[in-house]
Amino acid sequence: MTLLNQVKTLFRRETVFCVSLVLAVLSALAVRPDAAYLSYPDYRTLALLFCLMLIVAGFRSLGVFERLGRALLRRAGSLRELSIALVLLCFFCSMVITNDVTLITFVPFTLLVFRMIRREGRVLTLVVLETIAANLGSMATPIGNPQNLYLCSAAGLTMAQFARAVLPYAGLSLVLLLAVLLLQRDEPLGEERPEEEGEAAPLSALAPYLLLLALCLLVVFRVVGFVPVLLCVAAVVLAVNRRLFRSVDYFLLLTFLCFFIFIGNLKRIPALNDLLLSLVGGHELLAGILASQVISNVPAAILLSGFTQNFAALLTAVNLGGLGTLVASLASLITFKFYAAQYPDHKGRFLRSFTLWNAAFLLLLTAAALLLG
Repeated sequence: MTLLNQVKTLFRRETVFCVSLVLAVLSALAVRPDAAYLSYPDYRTLALLFCLMLIVAGFRSLGVFERLGRALLRRAGSLRELSIALVLLCFFCSMVITNDVTLITFVPFTLLVFRMIRREGRVLTLVVLETIAANLGSMATPIGNPQNLYLCSAAGLTMAQFARAVLPYAGLSLVLLLAVLLLQRDEPLGEERPEEEGEAAPLSALAPYLLLLALCLLVVFRVVGFVPVLLCVAAVVLAVNRRLFRSVDYFLLLTFLCFFIFIGNLKRIPALNDLLLSLVGGHELLAGILASQVISNVPAAILLSGFTQNFAALLTAVNLGGLGTLVASLASLITFKFYAAQYPDHKGRFLRSFTLWNAAFLLLLTAAALLLG
């Protein structure tokens, strides 16, 4: 493979990283690298992201989430109960294991189950609702998605401030999802059910990851420093299952780093800094939602955070902004890739259904935010 083809492949697979790298390099031409660059990154956020990716990979390696899904599905008596179980699973699991890991785990599982029970005609709406559920459920905790983790760390939000910014919308999202699911046409299921696979992971295997997760939460709430926890997580994973280091999304970490450099440099260019301050300040909700539609909500959070002090409003904005276009939350691309791989002739149908449902949820939640704001 030629260098050009390698670059094209990298751009297709890691588009956001490539864009962030170009922006960082261009900004470095305007602000020459110096010692101040070392103050740009939020090292605490980077460390927490790295640790959480390792911990979640550990849980996945033990089959925890697949087993939970199978246990719930065996108890479903109808298609509506099955759909509610799957959507709620995505909503609540995303609060702990992040929206992208939730979708990587449960979307393929949903496609498999609906093929098994011969209800493939109903699966499109369901995986779209699962995607919405994962994106909205993840807003409810500081570790549910990267933008929450970053903004909580950068702004030093208290738990009360965080709760006021997101929990009303998480609660409303849950009500809307349940309303949609209850209005769906119901029908009985066949006899096919997912079977249990092997024995459950013993508590002794889960314990290290549970303890490490608790340590990360202490870092989130600023009870302990991030450096000792980073070293502890790395040491434990190295001892328990070093292959988990391969599961870390290093491009996501590099994307954060590039955006930190880009934003740090913009703030040192007076004209641009003043312009962005005037555009974002006082308009965090709409700025965050609109920016997310184009560059996705994680980069939008990092970019706009440099030009406002109203981090709570920005937190609300970038979480709601994960709805809308397919790129508004990059986790949504996971669902699209899985669905398109199984139904390559239905990509257009997926995009129409995805856009319709996302637009409806975005309009309702944005209206609620404007009323509450």
